[in-house]
Amino acid sequence: MASELRLEELNFVLIPLLAASHIIPMVDMAKLLAQRGVTVTLVMTPFNAIRFTAVIDRAIGSGLLIRVLELRFPAKEAGLPEGCESVDVLPGLAYRRNFFTAIDMLQDQAEKLLQEMKPKPSCIISDTHIAWTAETAGKFQIPRIIFDGMSCFNQLCMHNLYIMKDQNRIPESGHFVIPDLPDRIEVTKVQLPGAFNPATLCVQDIRDKIRAAETSAYGVLINTFEGLEQRYVDEFKKLKNGRVWCIGPLSLCNKDSLDKTQRGNKAPFDEEDSLKKWLDSWQPETVVYACLGSLGRITIVQFVELALGLEESGCPFILVIKAGEGQAPIEDWITENGFEERTKERGFLIRGWAPQVLILSHPAIGGFLTHCGWNSTLEGISAGVPMITWPLFAEQFLNERFLVNVLKTGISVGSQEVVHLGEEEKYKVQVSKEEVTKAIKEVMGKEKEGNNGRKRAKEVGEMAKRSIEEGGSSHLSLTLLIKEVQEFQLNQSAYNEYAQVCNVL
Repeated sequence: MASELRLEELNFVLIPLLAASHIIPMVDMAKLLAQRGVTVTLVMTPFNAIRFTAVIDRAIGSGLLIRVLELRFPAKEAGLPEGCESVDVLPGLAYRRNFFTAIDMLQDQAEKLLQEMKPKPSCIISDTHIAWTAETAGKFQIPRIIFDGMSCFNQLCMHNLYIMKDQNRIPESGHFVIPDLPDRIEVTKVQLPGAFNPATLCVQDIRDKIRAAETSAYGVLINTFEGLEQRYVDEFKKLKNGRVWCIGPLSLCNKDSLDKTQRGNKAPFDEEDSLKKWLDSWQPETVVYACLGSLGRITIVQFVELALGLEESGCPFILVIKAGEGQAPIEDWITENGFEERTKERGFLIRGWAPQVLILSHPAIGGFLTHCGWNSTLEGISAGVPMITWPLFAEQFLNERFLVNVLKTGISVGSQEVVHLGEEEKYKVQVSKEEVTKAIKEVMGKEKEGNNGRKRAKEVGEMAKRSIEEGGSSHLSLTLLIKEVQEFQLNQSAYNEYAQVCNVL
C-alpha cells in the first residue's frame, strides 16, 4: 500500500514557536526530513524567515523540497511594538502574554494557506507551545506531532512533578527526590520551572491550555538519541503509547562550516574570520567557551563574578555577551575595569549572537560553561565536550542534574535557585568568581575526576554522531516516523480511531 503514495507527495508542515532557540532545531529537522525525499513546509513570519534565509536557500539549492510559508505577525493587534516577532526581541517579559495572544491570532491565516497548499498537508509538526495547532490538525484530519525541545529525562521529570503538584507533595523548602525515575534525582522547589515555582508574572492559564492541547497529540518528537538516555526513552514511550521518535542530535545535520556559521543568525564576516584564527592559535582542549544562552540575562554584579572567574582560571576563554537593552552597565564595566584589554592575550569576547556549533566543534575547545538549555546541552554533548553547568531558569536545573548526576560529564558552578526571566534584579549574586574558577579548573585540569568526565564526554559524543548515520537509532526513528505518516495518509480509518481517542472529531 505504502508504495502507492510517493514520498514527495507527503507534506510535513512544521510550525515552530517564534523564538530563535525553538526555530533553530525545527530548521534542522526540516533539512533532515527533506533529505529523505518528502516535501517540508516551514511556517514562519517575515522577520524570522529572514534570519534563516541563507541556510534554507542553500538547502533548497541543493535540491531539497523545503518551502517557507510566511504569515503576517499581528504585533499591533496584540499590543506589541512593530517588529517584535520573536521572544528574544521582546522589549521585556511583561509583553509575554501579548506575544502568545499574537501567536493565537495566526491560526486563521495559517488554516487558509494550508487549505490551498499543494501537496496537501500530511501532518503538522508543531512546537508544543502552539496550542491552536491541535484544533487545526483536527480540521484537516491529519496527525499533530508535537516537538517540545526537551529530553526524555526532562519529560519524565515534568510528568512526575505534575503528579506531585496535583497531590500537593512538593515541599516548600529543602531537597526532595523526584519519584519513579531510573536514577535518584534531588531538587528543591526554587530550582523548578515556573509551573511549580511561579514567577511574579503568572502565565499559568497559558501553560494549562498548552498542556490540554498536548493530550490530543498523535505523538512526540524528541531532540535526543536513544543511547544517551535509553532508560528514560523507554519509560517515556510507555506514557505515550510508543509514539515517541528520538531523531537527534538535530544540530549534527549541519556538516559544513558555512551551515554551522549561519545556523540561526550571522556574525559579521571579520568577526568569524578573527574567531577562527584565534581558535586555531590554541592547543587542543585548552579553551573554555562560556555562553549563557539567547534569552538568559544576568545582572552586572553577576557578570563581574563570571568574567573575573574566567580570568582567574588561567585558561584561554571565549565569552559571549548579550547585545541589546540592559547591557550598557556590563559594557561600561568592561571598559572601566579594563577587562577586555587586560585579557586580550587569552580572552575573546563575542557580542550578540555566536556561531555556537562551529565553536564547539573546534579542537581547541576543552570545556563549555553553559546555562543548560537543552539545545546548548545537546550541542555540547554532540561535540564531546565536558560542561561547566550554570542553570538560570525554566527546566535548566533538571538538565544540569542530567549532566552531573546521570551522564557524569558536567561540573556545577553551584547555582542554587532559578532566576526568573525579567526578575534578575531581585536576586543577589548566585555564583561567586571563586566558584566559577573552581569548576573550570575541575573540568579543564588534569586530575583524575576531570579526565574521567572528559573521557566519558568523548564517548558520548561519538555515540551521538553514530546515532544520526545510516543504521543509527535516530536515523531509524526518522525512517519510522515518515513511514507512519505515509501509512496514516493511506488509511483514513487510522485517523478516525485516533480522533475518537483524542476527541478531535
